Amino acid sequence: MPDRLSALDASFLYLEDSSTPMHVGSVAIFERPRAGFDYEQMLALVSHRLGYLPRYRQRVVSVPGHLARPVWADDVDFDLNYHVRRSALPAPGTDDQLFDLVARLMSRRLAPERPLWEAYFVEGLAGDRVALVTKTHQSVVDGIGTIELGQLILDTAPAEPEDHDEDSWAPRPQPSRAQLVLDAVSETVQRPGELVENVRSFAGDAAATVEKFSGAVGGVASALRTMARPAPAGPLNVRISGGRVFAVVRTRLEDFRKIRAEHGGTVNDAVLAVITGALREWLQSRGVTPTGETTIRALVPMAVRDADSVGFSPAGLVGNEVDAYLVDLPVGEANPRLRLQHIGHAMTDHLDSGRSVAARALLRVGGFAPATLHSLGARAAGSFSGRIFNLVITNSPGPQQPLYAGRAKMTEMYPVIPLVRNQALAIGVTSYHGGVYFGLNGDRKALSDVDVLAGMIEDSLEELKGVNR
Repeated sequence: MPDRLSALDASFLYLEDSSTPMHVGSVAIFERPRAGFDYEQMLALVSHRLGYLPRYRQRVVSVPGHLARPVWADDVDFDLNYHVRRSALPAPGTDDQLFDLVARLMSRRLAPERPLWEAYFVEGLAGDRVALVTKTHQSVVDGIGTIELGQLILDTAPAEPEDHDEDSWAPRPQPSRAQLVLDAVSETVQRPGELVENVRSFAGDAAATVEKFSGAVGGVASALRTMARPAPAGPLNVRISGGRVFAVVRTRLEDFRKIRAEHGGTVNDAVLAVITGALREWLQSRGVTPTGETTIRALVPMAVRDADSVGFSPAGLVGNEVDAYLVDLPVGEANPRLRLQHIGHAMTDHLDSGRSVAARALLRVGGFAPATLHSLGARAAGSFSGRIFNLVITNSPGPQQPLYAGRAKMTEMYPVIPLVRNQALAIGVTSYHGGVYFGLNGDRKALSDVDVLAGMIEDSLEELKGVNR
């Protein structure tokens, strides 16, 4: 039987265009050890572990006439050097230069004739640091058979560099056009309705396909109750271009824990409240005066576990265990403490539903699970019509001990969440080793002031820290 893309995965391919590339990214920054850490060592590390991710050596092959959804097939011309690339920043190698490079990399679509991922080993960062920038298509990472590359190459202790040996992997022959048609016809005979769906999806009615199969992401049905209400209009929802801007915010996890201890709720509530305060200030900087009823609706995908589940494993935790929640952020509320309370109340249904956020369990998952969970969050967002929310905010807890790629210690990690059609901003948040790291991905035309918004997140956190009970 052919390894056919699921309806949801195929829809991500059909929905993609020059202004909305459908890949999720990450930026990991490493301290270069005294013994060095170079491109060849990163290439060897990826090469030795790629066997755990068969999908990363497969490409999408379309069926003639679009009689069925595309299939995954081994890339007979797979070239690891094409996918793991070397890059360097000019002097002085500032963080701003790195994030400008990230924005340009993320604006480019992945080559459809190759496996749908890329990684860039970036040298020249000031302070003898290097970075790894990854891009992976949303159709690739499903959290069950395939996790994100960043989860696989990180270890809890430094390791000696691997030798870059010859790869023993041998691709299976790509199916012929005749075989693709024969398989499609055989499946159509058994399920004739799928032929109509395939043609509709490829012809441009992908949105209908996405909504029909949105449940494949997992618990996203919990958000369907509010689907009837369109999202509020505002400057975040405009026709977007193909360009991107990227900004980051570095904060401390201890600050959010103190807010939780002082005012109740969860760390996630505090994160959302801080973002809400920043968005309020940003609207005002754009000449918009929020009223007491003004809100911005966020789609907040969260990793969860069932209350009666027993034990945890990487596959059992991330596989299909993502709930997408629509949260109306109260940007019209001037009082930061009340903003936090409103968000806490909005999340109450989630906390009382019998499914709890698996933050502690995630810390026991091998590798850097947030990289995969942000990918699943992006899948959840992509499975909904953008008309029902204004922006995506993913927040995934990470381990509080240092992680290493080879002997290089990771010091920071930032998610890069893709934009959906007509939405100018997406925010990814990850906690790691005492820090909370925000990645703001924006449209270059509509959100050219993304760095201003990033600064407002810092201001909003200070404001909330200064509020007394």
